[in-house]
Amino acid sequence: MTGPLDYLARWPLRLWLAAVGLFLYVPMAALVVFSFNDSRRTAVWRGFTLDWYGAALGDDSLLTAFGNSLTIAFVATLISLVLGTGAAIALWRFRFPFQGAFEGALSLPIVVPEISMGVAMMVFFAKLLPWPSGLIWPFDLGAIIIAHVSFCFPFVAVVVRARLASFPPELEEAARDLGAGEWRVFRDILIAHMKPGLLAGGLLAFTMSLDDFVITFFTAGPDTITFPVKVYSMVRFSVTPEVNAASTLLLVVTIALTALLLRLQGPGVTRDMGR
Repeated sequence: MTGPLDYLARWPLRLWLAAVGLFLYVPMAALVVFSFNDSRRTAVWRGFTLDWYGAALGDDSLLTAFGNSLTIAFVATLISLVLGTGAAIALWRFRFPFQGAFEGALSLPIVVPEISMGVAMMVFFAKLLPWPSGLIWPFDLGAIIIAHVSFCFPFVAVVVRARLASFPPELEEAARDLGAGEWRVFRDILIAHMKPGLLAGGLLAFTMSLDDFVITFFTAGPDTITFPVKVYSMVRFSVTPEVNAASTLLLVVTIALTALLLRLQGPGVTRDMGR
């Protein structure tokens, strides 16, 4: 039974949570609101308009940059899922020499500052691989994709391995006793158990790749522009409602992907992830 003292003890925590929520979401709400502002001065509200969305959707260079970002994020996510899942399974199932060093090296891209990784990737592609990029990297996006995979797949490995930590080995043994081969055990038992981790890791890799600026800035060629780099070039002079509109569209895409992930997981899987 909850008494008055319990209520008084909880209200500071509730107040703190409310303050944190406001701090996180009020700036995004302001971004969305001022994307409809009928004025080029974002700090002054002049009225409601959809013209800035028309300007953003009619900007060919902005749409090209957004298409490049989606392509890079999609391909980098697929590769990161394969590499990250393989690394997670190897670390979970096997014991081998220098496993601790391998785990540390796997976690290195997570903790290394992005500016350092960006400079390292730039030197790698410019000095160590001096061949014409168009002959090696498809769509002139290959260098960025490789750079994004290098910092995305460790996050997938961490998420998937955390999911594998709760896997009961009895399920594999029971499946083998019933005549299932290694591939069927992997497909029907292990992948089914890893599904929440795969979805979460894939979404994390996709969003990190989609909004990355620092590493992309150092690895992009002169003819390749991604959405974050394009937005940066637009805000160097001033923040206009067109920038707000473009950023709102990216925010909507991210929220839609998150909603899709939750729907794919289903209520049962979501509850299972919380345990």
